[in-house]
Amino acid sequence: MIATIFDGSFPHSWTAEVLPNRPMILPSRHYVYPGAVEEVEKGALEVLVLPQSGKSQEKPQPFLATCALGFRDPAAPSGLWSMPNPDWLCAVSGGYAYLIDTADPQKFTMVRYRPVLQVLPLVEHGLLLFIGHHSIQAWGRDGEAWQSDRLSSEGITVDRIDGNLLHGHGWDLITDKDLPFTVDVSTGQRV
Repeated sequence: MIATIFDGSFPHSWTAEVLPNRPMILPSRHYVYPGAVEEVEKGALEVLVLPQSGKSQEKPQPFLATCALGFRDPAAPSGLWSMPNPDWLCAVSGGYAYLIDTADPQKFTMVRYRPVLQVLPLVEHGLLLFIGHHSIQAWGRDGEAWQSDRLSSEGITVDRIDGNLLHGHGWDLITDKDLPFTVDVSTGQRV
């Protein structure tokens, strides 16, 4: 089993449990993410989710989310994060990030970075950051907020956040050095 992280920094309207294996008897609602993938079960992150709200007026029913594994590399995280929208859940399986609407689990988005190397909640800014090899993508309450320009040739390190400024560094291919950068977290623009 993959070591998993749980980060509930944002208020959320669901509870979730990462299961060590797929249950022998599946719940009546079972969703596979991203849907059309071969051998999705092999190493997949199995998450039992109990939403607190749903599309209908009926009592919300639990569902099993099977999230395909990206990479078995320890550098690629796995776990669950709450999101700026309390009905949405972020499940990361070996660096593949799935954003799932727990009120309507057929609605999901897969973050374009493969792999996501770090997930960073910025609660005070209402953003969940996805850090890839070259750039950063931010999600807010209503979806994707921004994506930064290329910040590194290979590998980003976030050093600190001061107010609206994210300071970090990344390796530059031309100079063969780690170079600093600063990004405005409200816009994603390099400063």
